[in-house]
Amino acid sequence: GEEHYNCISALHKSMRGSDENASLYWLARMLEGGEDPLYVARRLVRFASEDIGLADPLALTQAVAAYQGCHFIGMPECEVILAQCVVYFARAPKSIEVYRAYSNVKECLRMHTGPLPVVPLHLRNAPTRLMKNLGYGKGYKYNPMYKEPVEQDYLPEELKGTDFFKEQKT
Repeated sequence: GEEHYNCISALHKSMRGSDENASLYWLARMLEGGEDPLYVARRLVRFASEDIGLADPLALTQAVAAYQGCHFIGMPECEVILAQCVVYFARAPKSIEVYRAYSNVKECLRMHTGPLPVVPLHLRNAPTRLMKNLGYGKGYKYNPMYKEPVEQDYLPEELKGTDFFKEQKT
């Protein structure tokens, strides 16, 4: 019932707050209470990107490995796999930079009125001669061919200068 959601919330908030002891307590409470370990593992995969993100990119690898380990061996053996992951996450640095930026992009799309901006011609794929003749891909600079990053716009003209990592949702 409701306690299922209360416990997973407590686990998330304990890891988010870097409290490894409380994190282990809530994990054990869930597992010893009969919670599906794959449910917990799925939530850890989300936590890895939402709360740790780029502060420790290996967190996602840890979470996916924990999920796979739980899937392979099941309970009760997988409890130590989840415990290791939970402690790793509690100790990990946290960043919501990507989560916030992606939320800003979604908000931009939701608030847009009228047709969405077109993909700039130089970013379009040109698999046919007709598309090449229409200017698809013309002027595109293939970055790997250059020693330094190239100056090139990747957003539609209407969004030029937008930085979703700095923009705040309103």
